[in-house]
Amino acid sequence: MTNPATIENTPHPAIHYTVALCTHNHLERLKRTLTDLGKLEPPREPWELLIIDNASSDGTAELLSATDWQAAGLPVRVVKEEKLGLSNARNRAIDEARGEYILFMDDDETPAPEWLTSYEHAIQNHRPDALGGRIEVMFEDGARPAWLQDELLGFLGKLDHGPESRRLTEPGTPIFGGNFAFKTRLFQRIGNFDAGLGRKGTDNTGGEDTEIYRRMIELGCDVRWVPNAVIYHRIQANKLRRGYFIDLHYRQGRMEGMRKRGGKSRIPPAYLIPQLGRAIHTTIQQWRTGGRDTTLRKEMNVAYFLGYLSGWAFG
Repeated sequence: MTNPATIENTPHPAIHYTVALCTHNHLERLKRTLTDLGKLEPPREPWELLIIDNASSDGTAELLSATDWQAAGLPVRVVKEEKLGLSNARNRAIDEARGEYILFMDDDETPAPEWLTSYEHAIQNHRPDALGGRIEVMFEDGARPAWLQDELLGFLGKLDHGPESRRLTEPGTPIFGGNFAFKTRLFQRIGNFDAGLGRKGTDNTGGEDTEIYRRMIELGCDVRWVPNAVIYHRIQANKLRRGYFIDLHYRQGRMEGMRKRGGKSRIPPAYLIPQLGRAIHTTIQQWRTGGRDTTLRKEMNVAYFLGYLSGWAFG
């Protein structure tokens, strides 16, 4: 295990791909992910596994200091990033990566065996600036609740832009942080992940992945959709609660309210009040006609507006 110094996005001639795994206090989930990584089909070109331990305090460091989980012949580096936050961990991974391309995944995911080779095929054929793959959800800690309708699965990370490989050019077709890749040098052009966005410990705020995707689209970057590069997001029981989705949208609204206000008055714009009223009204109507199992998406809209108002006034 090494802790190398920052290398400023300079690819190592012997490494073509860096698989970057950022983790924070998810010891048991990480054990499963490390086991699943050992089942990957090896690419034709050399690759390395770079693990960023983001201020973990649950035994993660002790697990990663062992060697019994490491695949023979695979270069593995573990780097400690004490500044809490997923964006901080990803930015550290960018600094540390030795590969020409850096591929990000999360610590509660299982990649399909052909995940890495599918990315390699797309890279060798198209040489894009960035790539994104399909994400499926896997319910491993209990059955899918009745209220968890298909339209909500995207908030658990599910992503599918169709079966055809293609260039992505629209803001509405983002790639997600649980399964995307970049030319390592690209960040010298577009900048790093926004450290003000992304999860920080138990703070459920996200948005850093869609923000950097939209930044790339605005700059005309070549972003490639790779449907065969599949990752399975293992959903834990704590996310199978209505409150998880409500909290997610409240925090999103609060963050956006703070950013939109900027240096303006803390008195929220008047148009927000009727928008909140309409959101509450449609939630009640849906409850009456379809029952509680059909209302969560509407309740999330209410939470978003409440968060937006709170962020504008008090953030």
